[in-house]
Amino acid sequence: MHLVPDLDLAPTSAPPRPLLLQPDNFTPPTRTPWGGTRIAGRYKRGLGLPAAATIGESWELSVEPSFPSRVREDGALLADHVAAQPVAWLGEEGARACGGQLPLLLKLLDAGEDLSVQVHPAHDDPRLGADESGKPEAWIIVDADPGAGLFLGWRDGVARADVERCLARRGPLEQLLNFVPVAPGQVYDVPPGTPHAIGKGVTVVEPQYITPGKRGVTYRFFDWDRRYAPDGRPDPAGRPRELHEAQALDVTDWQAPTGGALVARCRQARPVDPPAPRPGLGEAPRQSGLRLLPLIQNRWFGAAEVRGSGRLALPAGGFRSVLVLEGHLELVVDGGGLTLAQGDCAAVPAATGAVRLEGRQALAIVAWPWGGG
Repeated sequence: MHLVPDLDLAPTSAPPRPLLLQPDNFTPPTRTPWGGTRIAGRYKRGLGLPAAATIGESWELSVEPSFPSRVREDGALLADHVAAQPVAWLGEEGARACGGQLPLLLKLLDAGEDLSVQVHPAHDDPRLGADESGKPEAWIIVDADPGAGLFLGWRDGVARADVERCLARRGPLEQLLNFVPVAPGQVYDVPPGTPHAIGKGVTVVEPQYITPGKRGVTYRFFDWDRRYAPDGRPDPAGRPRELHEAQALDVTDWQAPTGGALVARCRQARPVDPPAPRPGLGEAPRQSGLRLLPLIQNRWFGAAEVRGSGRLALPAGGFRSVLVLEGHLELVVDGGGLTLAQGDCAAVPAATGAVRLEGRQALAIVAWPWGGG
């Protein structure tokens, strides 16, 4: 986090209200040529897209300059709304810690093919450019084909020299990586410096920390020797994607665990019942069939799952985003509220206060910037 003690945080107008974001903030196939069809055919089917449309990522909540979120009501950038009232949106501590802007990026990602084997630098890596950010992230598995999984960290005994030899002879880098079969509901925390690739047939919600105003950096080790046409379609006569072998080797955490120890460190335990309240989550009342289940909390962000039908209260807290994956969710606050259908994402300011959720066969992910980094 970058502390900005002299930021002008004085309120300028009435507190903001929750906002629905435009639901079609998709990356183009030239950027994500490995994309699948679940985003168009399932999670965003209300948009009337062709069910077979290939979409790799939907940036549900973003102030990152590459694909920033816009507000559905007025078309303005979410970043502009936050910048106009940073304390109201982020809380005073959050606004100071993050320079008055939102450090959370939330994606819906669908892999129709294996992603490249890649690694992200730490947010404070001295080799980053002035406009670059590291990218701590996590994966909340929401769908997976039978046998599908993740490539996550090096296998036991793999050292930097082994990886360098494999890259030099264009060998099968996947043989040096752990392959982890996954199922919906599992959660993996992926620290910077961890080599990884989301495998074919896996769909995730991906919270990430991005330094506000900068672009998240990805370094690719390996892209399965694939070639693409200029429009992103596979083409044996096309060009390969750019690789960054030297940078990827340099930012990899070679002191991290390998093998099963690394996978165990990344895999998050999933509680069966809501635990005692934690900072940022608030109460998890059980008076109805709508339940709040914590998924992850780290120094960068937190996330929880909302599932079922009924009501529950999210007490006053910091900024929160709410992404609906199934069913419907009413977000009720003083003076009004929002109706969220499948594929909708809302940004909820800290100044909103207590929020009541009313769900109908709902599955949603609530995420927030954790702060304190």
